[in-house]
Amino acid sequence: MKGMFEIISKNKNSRVGVIKLKNGEVNTPFFMPDATRGFVRSIDNEILEEIGLEAILINTYHLFLNPGMEIIKQAGDAHNFMNWSRPLLSDSGGYQVFSLIHKNPKLGKIADNEVIFRSPTDGSKHILTPEIAIQIQFDLGVDMMVCLDDPPPNDYPKEKIAQAVERTIRWAGRCKKEYQKQIEKRKISEADRPLIFGVIQGGEYLDLRKHCTEELVKIGFDGYGFGARHIDAQGNFMEEVVRETANFIPENSLRFALGVGTPEDIVKCYSFGWDMFDCVIPTREGRHGRLFLRNSVETQNFASLQDGKFYETININNGKYKNDFSRVDENCDCMLCKNHTKAYLHHLFASKEMLGMRLAAIHNLKFYADLLRGLRG
Repeated sequence: MKGMFEIISKNKNSRVGVIKLKNGEVNTPFFMPDATRGFVRSIDNEILEEIGLEAILINTYHLFLNPGMEIIKQAGDAHNFMNWSRPLLSDSGGYQVFSLIHKNPKLGKIADNEVIFRSPTDGSKHILTPEIAIQIQFDLGVDMMVCLDDPPPNDYPKEKIAQAVERTIRWAGRCKKEYQKQIEKRKISEADRPLIFGVIQGGEYLDLRKHCTEELVKIGFDGYGFGARHIDAQGNFMEEVVRETANFIPENSLRFALGVGTPEDIVKCYSFGWDMFDCVIPTREGRHGRLFLRNSVETQNFASLQDGKFYETININNGKYKNDFSRVDENCDCMLCKNHTKAYLHHLFASKEMLGMRLAAIHNLKFYADLLRGLRG
């Protein structure tokens, strides 16, 4: 499969590149905020673009359930529905569906050919297959899409994780076949086709990760994602597994660290050769009053990052900020830091005012956007 990813420079395992997509170019490495249901909570598109985010991630499962594909198709596609002109990546929804079933088996059943699940909101019954997952993502009109996979919890026994790996491989083949069918059916040109990603499963077992990667590469994808959690059951970052999995992936393919993560994990994964990241952390933490701050003027542009000590976090809900009239981050130029003090932000949170949550989330997204720009140099 002809790729649309060009590596511009390399430094050991890390690399800087550019992806050419239907709705514009994206520079790698890059971070995508999770616009799970078609929006980044409380933040409008103009702000996201001003921050410098080049792509955002939407969720197939959630948009399929609400507002439903008929509404999105009436709008034209997800870009028109959201009024977002830059690239979109859709995940398959598999992680959400499987998590739902693993947590409550009464809500669904995982079979070899399909997943049957009930909506947690209204109890309606749905069937998801690799083919349906790809069809939905084509209807969404995204620039990048992800195969339906089977993401088991990392604490599952190796035998069960091995079964999930084999199912993931089989489903990836079906996804690729349906992808090619949709390209022909919709008469999509090479220049306009969405990129497609296979997902590497295997839990903490390197032999399973290697096997899964090799089989996915035989099928052929534009990129490969690190499937399931990148932390173990005790919450520890699985450094060796994440590093070696990147090495299993061909150099000319995109490497997508799904769900990563904290700033230090992003920096670490980038050093291993991963190119793409997404996570709810910056917006979710911001809405709860946790802010990411550069720890010195030297790291204002993240030109030099050492040992993960390039930032600190504060909880603006802490009473000590009630009388603190300093800027939230002296080295940041976001709308929060340019216009308001810690005392004012503390007051907004104490008053349960949505503006405070919005400003904090915007600040954190700016921190992440600047971090990725710094990694690109």
